[in-house]
Amino acid sequence: MKVEVWSDFACPFCYIGKRHLEGALSQFPNKDQVEIVYRSFQLDPTMEHDTNMDIHSVLASKYGMPLEQAKSMNDRVAQQAKSVGLDYHFDTMIPTNTFDAHRLAHFAAAHGKMTEMKERLLKAYFTESLHLGDHEVLAQLASEVGLDREAALAMLKSGEYSDKVQEDKRRGAEIGIKGVPFFVFNNKYAVSGAQPDEVFLGVLGKVWEEENAAAPLTLVGQDEKEKTAGDNCADGSCKL
Repeated sequence: MKVEVWSDFACPFCYIGKRHLEGALSQFPNKDQVEIVYRSFQLDPTMEHDTNMDIHSVLASKYGMPLEQAKSMNDRVAQQAKSVGLDYHFDTMIPTNTFDAHRLAHFAAAHGKMTEMKERLLKAYFTESLHLGDHEVLAQLASEVGLDREAALAMLKSGEYSDKVQEDKRRGAEIGIKGVPFFVFNNKYAVSGAQPDEVFLGVLGKVWEEENAAAPLTLVGQDEKEKTAGDNCADGSCKL
């Protein structure tokens, strides 16, 4: 079974949704047969790499709301994150363009470290308040999951994997994804948002059943007369 996850490193619900999917997988008896593939999505591709605005101000500006309302919204999200064991620090988060972080994730995927890189980048942004637009920071994070720091830094400076990020974004647009997290199961079923564990568990079970349903046997090479003949050996096989 293949589960594709469109998400952004600057999306607080993406980290929460990731935990809910993981919670469902921990209860799913066939979890070893599930492949998770992370896809790139940018909530704000026009965001600058460096800005003097804090995350509350960014949210207030984007949605045209008072600063206090934005802070209140972030406080509620932080409480939701705590319910799945995540510690969000909105006051010190560093807003930035996430394109290079997505490129790094594809670089990690090419070296078999996508899952570890995804988790490390999310924690760096939401819990540790690290600057995900800074190449030196990204290269250091790559080294922490077992990737070569200098190779990662060279990749970031080269612009490599930009096509992979754009390809994910294009496919997401074709599917009609307008918000993340967005989960696609076997290219057939979709879950939008950070849904509870039981929602993911239900979809996993449904897809697994469909994948492994025993197809009815269809006899070929017989005409209707042979199928109904009384002779127990009429069709070239002996019956009980």
